[in-house]
Amino acid sequence: MLDQVFFNVYTKFKLHFYQEIFKRFQDREASLTTVETFCMETIQALDSPTVNEFATFMRISPPNAAYKVNSLIKKGYIRKVQSPEDRREYHLEVTQKYIDYYNISSSYLVEVMDRIKDRFTPEDCEKLESMLRVVSRELMPEVMLPGEEE
Repeated sequence: MLDQVFFNVYTKFKLHFYQEIFKRFQDREASLTTVETFCMETIQALDSPTVNEFATFMRISPPNAAYKVNSLIKKGYIRKVQSPEDRREYHLEVTQKYIDYYNISSSYLVEVMDRIKDRFTPEDCEKLESMLRVVSRELMPEVMLPGEEE
């Protein structure tokens, strides 16, 4: 039962995002392909990775990653920023254009979180936060986000 409920919540977040994206396609505002959307979400989650870090995480070749990155740069969703520590290295940063695009899904997440805080006691919210932290850090070791302990 728990697995089905969790799957339903995950699916609802995805479907809401898809609804909003398709609504923008009708208005001709969206310009990211599905694969590019996955790339952008990954780049944002990895918090300014290099092209090689992005390629390694996605398990694709560096030339394939560079091709995808260049396409996203041309569309204005990311930019390369030279590392102040190592001038040979460039980090990928999301632009305001992508942040505006991304807010389609993050604003819904904020809305649902506000509903959770209104519906449940602070103690229940703390317990949910604790459980989700365990799920993220301990039960999903295959995917580490920047700032998480390994």
